Amino acid sequence: MNYPNSRLRRLRYNPNIRNLVEDINLKTSDLIYPIFVCEGKNIKEEIKSLPGQYRYSIDNLLILTKELISLNINSVLLFGVSDKKDDSGNIACNHKSIIPKAIKKIKENHNDDILVIADLCNCSYTSHGHCGTIVDGDVDNDLTIETLCKQSIILAESGVDIIAPSDMMDGRTGEIRKELDKNGFHKIPIFPYSVKYASSFYGPFRGAVSNSLNGGDRETHQMSFKNSSEYLREIEQDINEGCDAVIIKPALSYLDIISKVKDRFNIPIIAYNVSGVYSMIKSASKENLIDEIDITMEILYSIKRAGATAIITYNAVEIAKKINKK
Repeated sequence: MNYPNSRLRRLRYNPNIRNLVEDINLKTSDLIYPIFVCEGKNIKEEIKSLPGQYRYSIDNLLILTKELISLNINSVLLFGVSDKKDDSGNIACNHKSIIPKAIKKIKENHNDDILVIADLCNCSYTSHGHCGTIVDGDVDNDLTIETLCKQSIILAESGVDIIAPSDMMDGRTGEIRKELDKNGFHKIPIFPYSVKYASSFYGPFRGAVSNSLNGGDRETHQMSFKNSSEYLREIEQDINEGCDAVIIKPALSYLDIISKVKDRFNIPIIAYNVSGVYSMIKSASKENLIDEIDITMEILYSIKRAGATAIITYNAVEIAKKINKK
C-alpha cells in the first residue's frame, strides 16, 4: 500500500459505494428456522431456556409456517418434543409419532412452499436422554443406526424433504442412504451433522426438548473441541457414504472449521448458530448491554464470510424482517 495515493477509506465514505463493493450477502433463503413440535392442541408454550422460542402443537405450527412463508423464510428444521419415551427411541419409528404427523400437515397445507428438514436423532425419545441404545454404559453405534434407519423411512413416507442425522454414529449416513434407496426414496437428500462438537453451547436446547441425561455424557460420540483436524475424517466419511450437504455445529466458536471445510471440500455447508449463543445474546440484550438484532446480524455475516451456504438460526424471523425492510 502506497499512502497517500492509496486510501482504503475511499470505498467507505459513501453508502452506495459500500453496498457496491460488499461481497458477503445474507438472504432470507439462507435462513433455516428450528422449530420444536409437541403433542396436544392449541399449544404455544414459551421455552424458559430460549426466551422468544416456543413449543408448538401442530395446529399452531401451521400458523407459524404460514407466517414464515410470508417472510420468505422457506426452510424449517423440526425437532420433536415427546412425553412418550423408551430405551432405544423406537417410539419415534411410527407414523403416529409427532414429527411424521407434523410433516404430513405441513405438506397438506403448504405443499412445496416450505422445505421441511427433519432432525434425525433418538435423544428426544429415549428414557435415558442419550442419542441411542445403551449397552454397557455407552451408546451402541450399530444398534442405534438400526433405529435411525427405521425412523428415516417413516419420515420419508410422511413427506419430509431432507433428513438430517444429528447423532454422530459412525457409518449412519451410508446405512440411511441404503435404506432410503432400497425403499424408493433415492431423491431425498441427507444432510448429516458431520461436524458436531461435544459443546457446552447446547444447554438451552436440551431444556427445549426436555432432554436430560441419566448419567454419562456425549463425549464418546460427539467430537472433542481440543482436536484441530478430526473434522477432515468425519467430512470425508460422510461424503464417501453419499451425503448431499454437511451441517457444522456449533458455528460461532468454530468459524475456523467452517472456513477449512469450505476451502477443502466442494459441498454445501449448513452452519448451526446454536441455542447457547442465542440465549447469551438474549440475556445481554435484556440488560441493554447490546442490540440483539445488530449483534446477531454481525454473527450471521461472520458465519457466511467463513463459508457457510445457509444458517440454522433461532433469530430467523427477526432477521428476515430486517432483510425485507432493507
